[in-house]
Amino acid sequence: MHQHQDDNNSNLNLNELVAQYKLLKNGESHRFLDEEAFEQIVDFFSEKDDTVEAQTAASIGLQQFPYSVELMFKKADMLIANRKFNAALRMLQEASVYDKNNISLYILKIDALLALDKTLEAIETFEEALVRFEGEEKIELLFELADVFDDYEHFDRIFDCLAAILEIEPNNDEALYKICFWADFTGKLEESIRLHLSIIDNHPYNEIAWFNLAAAYQSLKLYEKAIDAYLYAIVIDEKFDFAYRNLGDAYLRLKQYNNAIEVLQKVLELGRPEDVIYEAIAHCYHKLGNTMQARVNYKKALAFNENDATLHYKIATTYIADRQWQKAINHLEVALRFNKNSKAFNLAMGECKMQLLQYQEALYFFGSVIANRPNNVAGWQYYLLCLMEVEAYDSALENCKTALIATNYKPILLYYYSAILFFNGKSKEGLLQLENAMAIAPKLVKKFLEIVPNILQYHQVVDIIAKHKKRSKK
Repeated sequence: MHQHQDDNNSNLNLNELVAQYKLLKNGESHRFLDEEAFEQIVDFFSEKDDTVEAQTAASIGLQQFPYSVELMFKKADMLIANRKFNAALRMLQEASVYDKNNISLYILKIDALLALDKTLEAIETFEEALVRFEGEEKIELLFELADVFDDYEHFDRIFDCLAAILEIEPNNDEALYKICFWADFTGKLEESIRLHLSIIDNHPYNEIAWFNLAAAYQSLKLYEKAIDAYLYAIVIDEKFDFAYRNLGDAYLRLKQYNNAIEVLQKVLELGRPEDVIYEAIAHCYHKLGNTMQARVNYKKALAFNENDATLHYKIATTYIADRQWQKAINHLEVALRFNKNSKAFNLAMGECKMQLLQYQEALYFFGSVIANRPNNVAGWQYYLLCLMEVEAYDSALENCKTALIATNYKPILLYYYSAILFFNGKSKEGLLQLENAMAIAPKLVKKFLEIVPNILQYHQVVDIIAKHKKRSKK
C-alpha cells in the first residue's frame, strides 16, 4: 500500500505536491505525502525565499515523520534563516541523537553558534568536525564552512579551511583559485608561501600553485621571486593569461619596462583587448621616453571610454613632453570638463598656456589650483613663476608672502621669495632670505639658480652658497 502511495508521489510534479501540501495544511482532503515529498516542498519554499512557509512545511513533515533526520536539518536551516538560532540548536541536538555523522549537522551548528557570537563553541565544533570526517566528505564540509565563515566575516578561518582542503587534495583547483585571494586579503602571505612550496615539492607541474606562490611574493614586494614563479607557471601553461598579466606588473614595479611591454602584449594576444592593459603598456613606453608609442597605446585605451579624464590627461603629458602645447591643450580641455578642480589637470593646462605666452590664462589655471588647495606648493610655484614672467614683481612679492603662510614656510618658497626680492631690487632682503633658505634646505638652491640664472654675478650670493656647501661637506 505504501509502495503504491510512494509511486503516486513520484508521478506528481512539484506544483501538484505543493497543492497537496496546502490541502493538508488547511485540513482538507489530500493525497498521502511521503518523506521525500516534504523535503521537496521545503526546498520549493526556500528557493522562493519564503523561509517562514518552508519552516512550517518542515514542521508539518516532522509531525508525519518524527524521526526524519533530513527534515530536522531542513527545519534547523529555516530556523537559522528566520534568526531563531537557539531553536535551531535544539533541533540540531535532537538530530544528532539519530545521526552524528552528517556534515549538515556541523555546518548548521557552526552557523547558529556564530550568529549567537558563541565563537569559541563554534571553533570547538569546527575542530570536532575536522576530526570526524575524511576524504571527500571532509573536503565538502570545509568548502561549506568556508562559506559560513565568510558570512560572519571570520576571514582567517576561510583561509584555514582552504588550506586544509589543499592538505588533503593539493590539486583541488577550486581551493587553489580561492586561496590566492584570501591569502592576500587576510595577510597570510608567509603561510601561503609555505603551503604552496609544499604543494610544488610534490606536484611541480601545478601551474596554479606556482601562480599563487608568485602572487604571495608579489604582495610582499619580493618581485624577483615573484617573476621566477610566474615564469614557471607560464612554462607549464603558455596560455596562462593571468600569470602574464601579473608578471607584467612585477616587471613594471622593477622598472623593467621592456620586459613588461613584452608580457603585457602577450596578454592582449591571449584574451580580449582591455583598456588597463593598453594603459599599462603606454605607461611603460612613457617611462622609456617613447612618447609616440605611449600616445598610441593611451589612445587605444581611450577607445574603450572616450570620457576617461585621466587618459586624456596622460595623452596631454606626452604632447607636453614633445612640446606640442596646443595638442596637449585639446586633451586637457576634455579632461577639465569632467574634473575642473583637478590639481594635475590645471597645472598642466597652466604650463601649456605659459609656454604659449598666454600668461593671463596661465594665471587663471594656476590660481584655480591655489583656490582649491591653498597649501599646494606646486600651484604657488607656477603662479609665482608666471607673475615673474610678466614682470609683475610687486604682485609676485605679495603673493609669495601669502604662499609662505599658506604652506607653513616651505623652504622652496623661501628661495622664490629671495628671487622675487632680487627682481624687485631689494638685494639686501634677498640675500637675507637666501641665507634662511640655504640654512634649511641647501640642496634646493639649484631651483633658485634656475629662476635667476644671472644671480651669480653677485659675489655675496656666491659667498653664501659656498659657505653652506662647506657646511654640508662637514
